[in-house]
Amino acid sequence: MRIGRALENELVVSDLQVSRHHAEFTATPDGRFEIHDLGSHNGTYVNGQPIAKSSTVLIGPNDIVSVGHSTFRLVGGQLEEFVDTGDVSFSARHLTVTVDGGKQILKDVSFGVPEKSLIAVIGPSGSGKSTLLKALTGYRPANQGDVLYDNRNLYKQFAELRQRIGLVPQDDILHKELTVKKALKYAAKLRFPADTTEAERESRIDEVLRELKLDIHKEKKVTSLSGGQRKRVSVALELLTKPSLIFLDEPTSGLDPGMDRDVMQLLRGLADDGRTVLVVTHSVAELAICDKLLVMAPGGSVAYFGPPEEALNFFGYSTWADVFSAFENYRDYDWAGRWKGSQHYQMYAADIDAVAAQSVQMPPPQAVRPPKPQGWGSQLWTLIRRYTSVIASDKGFLGLMVILPAVLGIVSVVIPADFGLAPPKPPSKFNGDAGTIMLILAVGMCFSGAANSVRELIKERVIYERERATGLSRSAYLMSKVIVLGVITAFQGVIICAIGFAPRELPEEGLIMPPAVEICLTIIALGFTSMMFGLVISSLVKTAEKTMPLLVMFAIVQVVFTGVLFQVYGSPGLEQFAWLMPSRWAIAGAGSTLDLAHLMPPWDAKNPTDLDPLWEHSAGQWGINITVLLALGIICGFAVARLLRRHEPEVMRK
Repeated sequence: MRIGRALENELVVSDLQVSRHHAEFTATPDGRFEIHDLGSHNGTYVNGQPIAKSSTVLIGPNDIVSVGHSTFRLVGGQLEEFVDTGDVSFSARHLTVTVDGGKQILKDVSFGVPEKSLIAVIGPSGSGKSTLLKALTGYRPANQGDVLYDNRNLYKQFAELRQRIGLVPQDDILHKELTVKKALKYAAKLRFPADTTEAERESRIDEVLRELKLDIHKEKKVTSLSGGQRKRVSVALELLTKPSLIFLDEPTSGLDPGMDRDVMQLLRGLADDGRTVLVVTHSVAELAICDKLLVMAPGGSVAYFGPPEEALNFFGYSTWADVFSAFENYRDYDWAGRWKGSQHYQMYAADIDAVAAQSVQMPPPQAVRPPKPQGWGSQLWTLIRRYTSVIASDKGFLGLMVILPAVLGIVSVVIPADFGLAPPKPPSKFNGDAGTIMLILAVGMCFSGAANSVRELIKERVIYERERATGLSRSAYLMSKVIVLGVITAFQGVIICAIGFAPRELPEEGLIMPPAVEICLTIIALGFTSMMFGLVISSLVKTAEKTMPLLVMFAIVQVVFTGVLFQVYGSPGLEQFAWLMPSRWAIAGAGSTLDLAHLMPPWDAKNPTDLDPLWEHSAGQWGINITVLLALGIICGFAVARLLRRHEPEVMRK
């Protein structure tokens, strides 16, 4: 019996998470059953673990087979299907998170979430709300305890269960330059299987937009929407894959009371439509519409879990301001002990350990590789198109990309045109300005290349974190940045060189190609490597504001180590450190073309034969200079890939 989305299957599953021809059940001659994956995109799971594509696995009566949102079990030789519609249990059991130094920021947190309900999590700052959310979603698994979804361990079966969980972070997970529909279109392209047709994706997008009353805003740019509408679009993005459990982190932060109410009523509607919704919030104005309320105490323990209308009476105060003040004034009080000794605990949380989690045989962690909805090439092409659309939608950024290299090129023209880049006419022996001209062009390209990329990763960090959890390839994401920014940087390099060389006299012959082409290729290679250094900075910093000081520092350091201002070669330690500087190798490449060692006055007039070896006027040295320059950029690429791992859900790191 074949299962899939296409109508010709014996078992048709109308779910965009399922491939057209997904898997096949077969009875063996000895009466047992096996399942064969037909090369599906989102994978076939047995007991929560993905089986290899196009492979076969024997299954027994205790095994659970999952395809998309559907689960199958063998009962007496019959195949029974369970479709995940949200009517499942979800519970946190004894979650404890310990950080460096042994400090516990989450202490023995346990609660059970009713089916198809809205749960609010509140508490003062430092009570562990964000840590709890990361533990519940697998972004940062708890050191102790379990998160059970339909009695299945989320941490151990994350590869499968991640498809059923939606997460809306506090920051918008959208490219604000795109229209609402276009943003959802690219998200659907990345999250749905590769065999999903455009018509199927369009249909699902329109369905979600109508459900959230966003259809009238679909052609508007996200940046033009109100705060509440943007939050709706973030929710719409998560609803594309029909998750049965949705987490939201501070969705009403920064919104006025009216929008606060609208967002909470939206979440109430999502729960009423058959989803379980858990929202972390600072706002207490709309708690009454929630089914359950979880109150966190300072130190990361549970102070209350139960109906919101009984919470204030439980604490003995009339307002939440009084409750939070009590938390602050009595930080050492045993709030968790008070809760566990109460009648409310017996009513709403005492039976949390009553149901045992399903026991499954786990393969070693290194053998578990969650499948990706799209192939690497397909993801790369989608990411390139999306990134290009984002840049094309930002007219200011486009203008700056053209103006910046033009201005930097014009700066180099300030030096009188009489001083070109060619050997001087007799009786002059040297052209002292040749090095200065190349210094200005090189540093300008350094600054321009790094400026292109220095904000690109930090500004998309929240988007990357979420998409990585849904199956985004880290290398495809990074390569899309490198390709698009590389093309832009090459274009800028041509502008800088065209303006800088226009009034200059160049040597008659180059080493391999015309000298203008050789120097332009050197400048473009410098721009590429500087762009990669910018990506390293962007992956290191925690806020976008820190990128500008580091960008300025990077550009100034490049000025110093070019080898033009003072003699770098022959200085132990200093010379070796300069090898790490892109500008050193770029000036060396241009110096080989121009024979800068003989064009500039020697640093040591007493020993004119003491020449910079990297400026040797030969095709071989020019090739070495360019190769090392590009190698520095490639090394930076590997460094960025490693640094990106820090911003991924821990269960997704390989």
